[in-house]
Amino acid sequence: MIDYYETKSQPITRIMVLRAYRKVRANHGGPGIDGMNWEELDKNLNTYLYTLWNRLTSGSYFPQPVKEAEIDKQDGGVRKLGIPTILDRIAQQVVKTQLERIVEPLFSKSSYGYRPGRNCHQAVEQALRNTFGHDWAIDLDIKSFFDKIDHDLLMQGVRHYCKDQWVLLYTERWLKAGTMQSDGNYVDRLTGTPQGGVISPLLANIFLHVVFDKWMEKYHPEKPFVRYADDIVIHCKTEKQTQYLLSLIQKRLAECKLSTNPRKTRIVNLAGITRNKYPRSLDFLGFTLHPWWCKTGKGYRVMITTFISGKSVSKALDKFSRLRIHKWRKPIEIIAAELTPIIRGIKNYYCKFWAEHTHYLWRQLNMRLLKWVQWEKGLYKKAALRWLRNKYRQNPRLFPHWELVYP
Repeated sequence: MIDYYETKSQPITRIMVLRAYRKVRANHGGPGIDGMNWEELDKNLNTYLYTLWNRLTSGSYFPQPVKEAEIDKQDGGVRKLGIPTILDRIAQQVVKTQLERIVEPLFSKSSYGYRPGRNCHQAVEQALRNTFGHDWAIDLDIKSFFDKIDHDLLMQGVRHYCKDQWVLLYTERWLKAGTMQSDGNYVDRLTGTPQGGVISPLLANIFLHVVFDKWMEKYHPEKPFVRYADDIVIHCKTEKQTQYLLSLIQKRLAECKLSTNPRKTRIVNLAGITRNKYPRSLDFLGFTLHPWWCKTGKGYRVMITTFISGKSVSKALDKFSRLRIHKWRKPIEIIAAELTPIIRGIKNYYCKFWAEHTHYLWRQLNMRLLKWVQWEKGLYKKAALRWLRNKYRQNPRLFPHWELVYP
């Protein structure tokens, strides 16, 4: 009989490993440097999980190096990810579950990134609320944050909150595990926690909880802030207050072996009065916060409002352009079925608060559909537009965005 609650020298049960497997399995993900995929693991699941549990409980588990992968960033750069093997991700989930149970209740209410029950929309809503009575903001960007985290400082923070020796043991081993680059060369990792690991976001939150959140709450409790991972917005009342606080934050980060990105860190004047020129809007999690004339019961007044950011619009339009919809030789119903998941994803995220600010994006999509009609049906523009509008009258919900902008 299998005892899933059996333990050895380390207090890790087999049921903990099984639950971790189920959670990691639900997220799918590709193989690490060993090439093992989910199909191969599932064929001999009991053997692999038993071996992993045996090593974890005996203290003989050592992670393999992570596989380096590169993805393009919106600003044109490249973000390097570190992909652990599937078994290493399962082991990380075991430790993450234990560590998260301890530190999650201690995290700041102003922290939203990679936390259960919290999401981007809540962070954007909080940032918008913080603008009430605060005309100035600091758009803070930490330079190469995940790559620059100091291991010794991070482990000090983990040890402060967690006394479980097995958690500390394996956390330190993951930090020291090297990287196998795309050219096949192995590189030791002296700083940082690789993006792509299961436990990396939690470790990053612990680090910034100590470095930034607690520091702000202790020394500047009157200045509200919102943090989503390493994306941070701090709100202030005056220009001088903003300049002074930014200098203190830069000093604090330097003490913790971090620095701000001078190209992306900005002081933003949302509604203040000054002779100096500052940006009048800030981008946060795909949205732009900037002043807007709104009609109220007392007439028109300037309010801070959320809009889809220019970068988000460009990213969505670039995705539609790469699909080359006008060259698809398929019925419009099949096109709608293939585009619906993409449209719904954009619509559900950016139309959470209101929808009018996305109309330009949907008009551009309608133009691409119109071009498809011209190519597919061999019609001129006016006739193609009549054909598309007739489809709209027959089925107004054929495309999800037609609920907002019809052709």
